This record gives sequence, structure tokens and C-alpha cells, in this order.
Amino acid sequence: MDEPMGQVREQHPFFFCGIGGSGMLPLAQLAQGFGYKVAGSDRSYDQGRTPEKFAWLSENGFTLFPQDGSGITSEKQVLIASAAVENTVPEVARAKELGCERMTRAELLAQLFNDAGYSVAVGGTSGKSTVTGMIAWVLADSSHDPTVMNGAVMKNFVDEANPFASARVGSPRIFVSEVDESDGSIALFKPTIGVLLNVSLDHKSIEELRQLFGDFIFEAGCAIINLDDDESRRLAGRASQKVTFGIHDQSADITVEPDSIEHGPLSIRAVLIDNRSKEVFPLELPMPGMHNLSNALAAIAAMSAAGIEVSKSVYALSRFEGLARRFDVVGTSSSGISVIDDFGHNPEKCAATLRTLKATKGRVIAFFQPHGYGPLRQMGDELAQTFARELGEGDITIMCDPVYYGGTVDRSEGTERIIGLIEQHGGSAEHIPSRDASGDRIVELAQPGDRIVIMGARDDTLSSFARGILERLT
Repeated sequence: MDEPMGQVREQHPFFFCGIGGSGMLPLAQLAQGFGYKVAGSDRSYDQGRTPEKFAWLSENGFTLFPQDGSGITSEKQVLIASAAVENTVPEVARAKELGCERMTRAELLAQLFNDAGYSVAVGGTSGKSTVTGMIAWVLADSSHDPTVMNGAVMKNFVDEANPFASARVGSPRIFVSEVDESDGSIALFKPTIGVLLNVSLDHKSIEELRQLFGDFIFEAGCAIINLDDDESRRLAGRASQKVTFGIHDQSADITVEPDSIEHGPLSIRAVLIDNRSKEVFPLELPMPGMHNLSNALAAIAAMSAAGIEVSKSVYALSRFEGLARRFDVVGTSSSGISVIDDFGHNPEKCAATLRTLKATKGRVIAFFQPHGYGPLRQMGDELAQTFARELGEGDITIMCDPVYYGGTVDRSEGTERIIGLIEQHGGSAEHIPSRDASGDRIVELAQPGDRIVIMGARDDTLSSFARGILERLT
């Protein structure tokens, strides 16, 4: 695209394959907000899943087509599709036939991000969406106008005009985004501030992750680094400028007084210490868990690097409403059974959620829907160890079969193997192939005082599944 940007917007409309996805929808919102014409298709739209989402898209100027190739009509269109989308998908085949340019989601996002005058990228295996949302809220609360790209709905920005607020269209000169290492696309981003939360096994080998994240903080104007994470600390030397944070490492620039930490069922408190100025601040988050305390320190450190006073960040975060599907309490039945909707899908995310639940009293019923056969094969052993280790006597894990929407993926190893491993490690677990039958079993098992957590990724209907369980219990 060598034409002037206004001409590009007019003559090269974007077509999003999978426009309703958690990564595609916010990017489509940003593209439209920046003046591009946007259309798209989605398999879920064809299947009638999450109809309210697609109704909102249609009502707000996004032209929707069946996923049959009919939306690709001109060689001037630019097809936005995940690198994983197969060439047999009708849109991909039609775009190739017409000679349309194809960009991945990450390539378009990086182009918009790198064009910004001031940019904040949040990387790491776990916590990216929450920290991105925290930073976005601090900036907005401090009278800045950030453009934000996130992988989850940010409750502070939800309103009638934007019910699916995983993106916020603001000034194109201030851009905040989470960045993904799973497909290597983190290498495309050149941030003013780069946040490194943690480095652990997920989609790639640890050696590949060290290279990707090391290059990421090398490219950042200022790196924000978690000293509590061994791998992140090892990479700190690659940063030309840095601000550090940590709960346990008291040498970090931003830390807390260890004896000040107070856990509540839905909150956490601590006294924050800025070791650079020797100032202290009372920090209270309206969300539980040590991982969220660490996330808050990351956001505060990043904003201090951007010139926002620590006191302003602390005050803003006391009113941070969190993200959808991030320890999202759906409700509590009249008999005291709570249902929590959570995005946990890799060992570290699941461990953080389960530890938060186990920090207060009550039995835990953990339902987990694997988000694919490939990821389950890659991290299944660690997942099994996590559920066995974090849950105790009386707790139970229930897993259905992995999500499968078609394609050529190897399905020879499924949930049964993981259930066997959990039991080998001393945990209690059941494999129930269908999700509906799993819901029946959860309702059958539930007792007053239980906490039921619904975990999994890449499936928006998990939230309605969680709400359905609560309704049945109520």
C-alpha cells in the first residue's frame, strides 16, 4: 500500500475472515474507527451462535456475509485472516483467485500500532489482557485519550454504544495493545514502552520464547520487567532502559510491603512502595488474587515510565472494574453457590485462578473446556499437574472434549489422557465428553458454599454456559 493513507482507506476496504473472534472484532472496530471500510464473515454467524454480537455489528456499519466467499468481490479488497486459516476456506480461496492482498491480524495491528506517536505494548504468557485494560483505564482516567486493542471486554469502557469493548477508539497517536508471542507476531511491534509480565511454556518452546521476548524488550524504548519471574529477570539485561516491578523481589522499583497484603473474596490490598522516591501508597484493587496485585504493579510501573504519577495510577486502579471472563463473578445462588467465568486456558492462567479461589474457604468445582487438540497435546502434562496441585481434597475437575470447529488437526489424543494424568498426580477428575452433560453433572454435584469456575478460551458461548448453570442453581 504505497498510496496516501486517505486514498488507501477509500480504495482498499478490509474484509475480516472470522470478524466475530476475540482478536478480530476489536481490530475491526479500530479499523472502522480510523476510517476504513470494513466487512466480514464468520462461521459462528452462519451457525447462529452469539447472535447479539452479529446484530450489533450489522447495526453499526459492519457489512456481514456468509462464510462462502461471496463477500470477496474486488481485487482492491484486503483480506484480514489469521495465519492459521486454511487455504480451503472460501474467502481465502476467492481472495487468491482475485489477487487480493492478504494480511494477518497481527500485521494490520502492528501497522496501526507502529504508526502511533506513543505506544505501549503488553507481552507475556499470562496477564496481558488485564494489564492492557489497567493501563488503558489509567490513561483514560488521567484525561488522555488512548486507542486500545485488547483480547477481552474492558468493563470500564462498556456502554450502550460499545457493549463489546475489547477495543477503544481514541487518538491514533496514543496506542495501547497486548501483543502475542504464540504466533511470533510480537516481533512486529516497536513500542515506546514494552511490558514483559512473565515467560512460561504455552504455544512455543522456552528457547523460542526467550528469543522472542528478549528481542521485544530490546526494541522497546523502555522495558517494564517483572523481577518475580525468573525468565523475565534473566532477559532484563537486553533492555536499554527499564523500570522493574515485583511483589517478592524487594529490590524492584515498584513493589509492596509483604506484611501489608490482605486477601478478600473479591479484593486485595497492599501498601505499595516506590523504591525510586521512597514513597508509599495504599493500594486496593476491587478484584482478588496475587496475580492481579502483580498485574497492577506492572501497570503502575508502565505508567510511571510514561510520566503519570504513581498516586494517580493507584487511585485509578481502585476503580478498575476488570475484564469479562477474567475471574468474572457471574453471580451467587440463594444457597451460596458462586459461579465464576474465567479465561484460564494454559497452566499459568489456570493456576492463578485456582490459587485465588483456594485463598478463601469453600469447595471448588472446576470445569475446563480445552480450546483445541493441538494446545492440549502441547501443554496437557502441565495442565494436569496444575489441577492436581492447586485443588485439594473434596475439590473436583470436570473436563469435556476439546473445542473442534473442523479442519485437519490431529484428534488422536484428547481429554481422557489429561484426566488420567490428574488422577495419577492425586487429583479428582471426571471426563464428560459433551459440555451440556458436563453442566448437568456440575448442577448435580453443587452444594451450598461451593465455587464453580468455568474455564476455557476461544469460545464466547462459555459465558452463556456459566450463566445457564447459575440460573439452574437459582
